[in-house]
Amino acid sequence: MPLISNDTEGRKDVKPLALHRLPATPATVHWGYFDPALAPAIRVKSGDLVHAEAVTHHAGDAPELMMDDAIHKIFTEIPESDRTPGVHIMTGPIWVEDAKPGDMIEVRYLSMVPRFRYGANLAANWGYLYKEFNEQERVTIYQIDADGNNARAHYAYDFQGKYLTPGKITKCPECDRQKALEGVRIPVRPHLGTAGVAPDVKGRVSTIPPGLHGGNIDNWRIGAGATMYYPVAVDGALFSIGDPHISQGDGEISGTAIEASLDVVFQVILRKDFHFPSPLLETADSWIVHGFGDDLDQAMRAASLDMLHLLNEHQGLSRNDSYSLMSVAADFGVTQVVDTRQGVHVRISRGLFPPKGDRR
Repeated sequence: MPLISNDTEGRKDVKPLALHRLPATPATVHWGYFDPALAPAIRVKSGDLVHAEAVTHHAGDAPELMMDDAIHKIFTEIPESDRTPGVHIMTGPIWVEDAKPGDMIEVRYLSMVPRFRYGANLAANWGYLYKEFNEQERVTIYQIDADGNNARAHYAYDFQGKYLTPGKITKCPECDRQKALEGVRIPVRPHLGTAGVAPDVKGRVSTIPPGLHGGNIDNWRIGAGATMYYPVAVDGALFSIGDPHISQGDGEISGTAIEASLDVVFQVILRKDFHFPSPLLETADSWIVHGFGDDLDQAMRAASLDMLHLLNEHQGLSRNDSYSLMSVAADFGVTQVVDTRQGVHVRISRGLFPPKGDRR
């Protein structure tokens, strides 16, 4: 039986029950980790809408352009000792009423709006080609052209030393600002680099690696209009969002995207009618499965097996037919290579399959 209908008309609509506002404050964010012991920032019911603020941990790369008083409080009031073991500022967690291990939560991302007109990209020491640049780190500040829905480089500067402390505030007003990427325009496609549920482990889990709980997947397709399905591991799911981006290429090769704070509206729906082993993305025309591993071979194998599972278990194809279809119609891509665990995604078009009840 299909996971969801292949035609949009057959998709079940869930009317919103309530709208919750979740601002990012020192009391409603957790910096660098998921933890099943965290107290919820808010509690929602299936179908509720949430309007949440996602704050970039790179706001300090251009504080005069990417910070306001509320963000400044997060950076100054949360001690560095509590920004561990990861780096991302996560808003939440959100308790989903009646969510139990083995359930799924369906998160329909409805809108993602930049909080400011600026974002930052860092060629970081964890970037894929760091040594090729003589171990020099460089920050490029981008400005959004709202009318053209694109961004251009505003200026760039070389960062002295290693950019390691989460929430670093640079002294860019004193830096040597340089021109960069003159005449080049980058499409703006806001999305969340990191979002997910609490894993079923004791203690803190870093936000840096992606995993079955979600986390730092870094797929630019997780934006407005997309739906993510996350497997629930603990009571209440404890869902959080963070690591907002306004643009990124597959691979995220320098170590970062254009990191920029977003205001995000999404609907949370509890699903007890199916299960999937890993974070699953649905777009207007595709399903996208994610695989993770210590290297790309492991990530590729994980993505392949979960796509096989999707086609076999949720589309009703035989394993042999699924394997053939994957080879002739599925597109594999490198999601990212810089987050301690590497990621591969595989896309299959929903239009390949007939509407429910019309397979012959």
